Amino acid sequence: MRPEILNPLFAALTDLKGVGPQLAKPLTRLGLERVVDVLFHLPTGLISRLPVDRLDQAQAGQTIIVELTAQDYRPGRSPRAPFGVEAFDSAGDHVRLVYFGRTSGLARKLFPLGEKRRVSGRLDLYGDMRQIVHPDHVAEPGGEAGIAVHEPVYPLTEGLTNARLSQLAAVALERRPELAEWIDAPLLANRSWPAWREAIERAHASPRDEAARDRLAYDEIFASQVALMLIRHGLRNRRGRAIRGDGRLTDALQLPFGLTGAQERVGREIASDMAQDTPMLRMLQGDVGSGKTLVALRAMLAAVEAGTQAALLAPTEILARQHYSTLQRMLGGLPVNLAILTGRDKGRVRESTLMGLADGSIDILVGTHAIFQQAVTYKDLALVVVDEQHRFGVAQRLMLTQKAARPPHLLVMTATPIPRTLQLANHGEMDVSQIDEMPPGRTPVDTRVISLDRLDDVIDGLDRHLATGAQAYWVCPLVAESEGSELAAAEERAALLRARLGDQRVGLVHGRMKGPEKDDVMARFQAGEIGVLVATTVIEVGVDVPAASLMIVEHAENFGLAQLHQLRGRVGRGAAKSVCLLLRSQNLSETARERLALMRDTNDGFVIAEKDLELRGGGELLGLKQSGDADYRVATPEQLVRLLPVAHDDARLFVERDGGIEGARGEAVRLCLYLFERDAAVPLLRSG
Repeated sequence: MRPEILNPLFAALTDLKGVGPQLAKPLTRLGLERVVDVLFHLPTGLISRLPVDRLDQAQAGQTIIVELTAQDYRPGRSPRAPFGVEAFDSAGDHVRLVYFGRTSGLARKLFPLGEKRRVSGRLDLYGDMRQIVHPDHVAEPGGEAGIAVHEPVYPLTEGLTNARLSQLAAVALERRPELAEWIDAPLLANRSWPAWREAIERAHASPRDEAARDRLAYDEIFASQVALMLIRHGLRNRRGRAIRGDGRLTDALQLPFGLTGAQERVGREIASDMAQDTPMLRMLQGDVGSGKTLVALRAMLAAVEAGTQAALLAPTEILARQHYSTLQRMLGGLPVNLAILTGRDKGRVRESTLMGLADGSIDILVGTHAIFQQAVTYKDLALVVVDEQHRFGVAQRLMLTQKAARPPHLLVMTATPIPRTLQLANHGEMDVSQIDEMPPGRTPVDTRVISLDRLDDVIDGLDRHLATGAQAYWVCPLVAESEGSELAAAEERAALLRARLGDQRVGLVHGRMKGPEKDDVMARFQAGEIGVLVATTVIEVGVDVPAASLMIVEHAENFGLAQLHQLRGRVGRGAAKSVCLLLRSQNLSETARERLALMRDTNDGFVIAEKDLELRGGGELLGLKQSGDADYRVATPEQLVRLLPVAHDDARLFVERDGGIEGARGEAVRLCLYLFERDAAVPLLRSG
């Protein structure tokens, strides 16, 4: 239960005076729904204003505060034309205040003729004439306290002004309580960090206050690390059970190829973990196509051999059904009852599956998050495999492990290589295995970067590619075009390709389509009835069509490197030479050019991940921002890399040396966990 002292921070913004439904909409778009959300929505810039008595004390380009008197209005020739206010300073020097749009009424109201006003805005020259376009503040003399010399600038959205957000931040700061110190005293002194309450105030006052910003970033990272440590500690202290297969099913698998040395090695690591009565917590990393699914299947068969059940959790319906199909094929002829359960399954089919799980007649279940809903019970769940685990948060992983009388063994898999720093950030509770060897027959994909100016040439090349009987993917960053974006949209691109290549050769799949509709398109693509599949990143993982040997990614600079690597992994699965075309815009930043060049020059996902960390500082590009594990609101990627090792060591000392939640620092750290919403670990530890 959240400590009472924090309750004022978790009140809804709509409970505050002046925050009605109209203001709530833009706030919600920014993810600001509670007071604490505003508290951690820190400014990213700072406006510095120069107070002057006379205009000639300032230079063009400076933002100034000056007292002016309006003497005349200069309306435009049409209602849409600029409206000018002719004003003079105390020395009689002239400046024109310019308003665009239908704002003449506002300008007249702000500047009554003959009356003095304190004005803030950027002073510019239009020819030889001074002007201030849309002054940002206008106040009556004596009200200059309302025009700050230094004003923090917040990330905004349409319908929300910086002034309004500043007011909400002031209210949030008033509600911040005095909290007991959770940082280890020697560390706090060594870093010269302020106390939490002072740090949050200073961070809102200036984005340049590094000590305050680092203190808050550290708090957030520390909370995540403590949560992961407590989860590991709690689960390890709960007695599980040893699982040892007898080999009768794994030995009977009919494989067209042998295991690689890396698959054999990680298989032994997993088998060793499962043979202990301490629940396994292991992450299996392997590049796209390295054979993780086979390793996971062998672990699940060991669980079935021991008379228990296994479950495989996938993040999307498409990937779940792909896994189900793959496992069916691999298990052909074996006495193993495999079932699937997704949110789409209803009625008798769903009831039959639920009964089979409860009575133990289903050995292995594949599904989406539906497999850990309350109505789903297992007779004897002993192993949980989570695929593409970066799509699931710690809390979701824990929900599934609580589906058994005793904690099941947990194996999570990822084809997104994660550098050591980010492993600590999100998966500090886990041991890590790595498949660092590719099976024979996987051909490297030839990657090329091409300007979007050559779109017609690319489509002509695609036509020739399809004429050979080969297939292709065309990935766009959006589903439908929007007025504010020039990015490619899947629906519009599919329409263009159908016009050029023919209706029957082009399919379309995206996340807004209904399940059966998506399944139909995917089945036709897999059967070779469709030549090119236009898609969003819904096909990023799991889709396996060996005949597809061309991947085209439009506006590639808008995708993360991990996403691009995953998309590229959809081709190169057959014997044919495969190509990935990254279509780029004309105006690229230097970092974007480096990233695309990296994709062109290497197929090694681990090299890509490490370089990506260097270029961007880690975090969002590797999918961690969407994971639910570490949605860092305060800590920047740079701070994460720099402060995480320190926080990891301190969290370990807290749990192992200081007695954890029950120790002397426990109550203060508990406040930190609840403040940063990493409190899922607290009840787990207490119950464990």
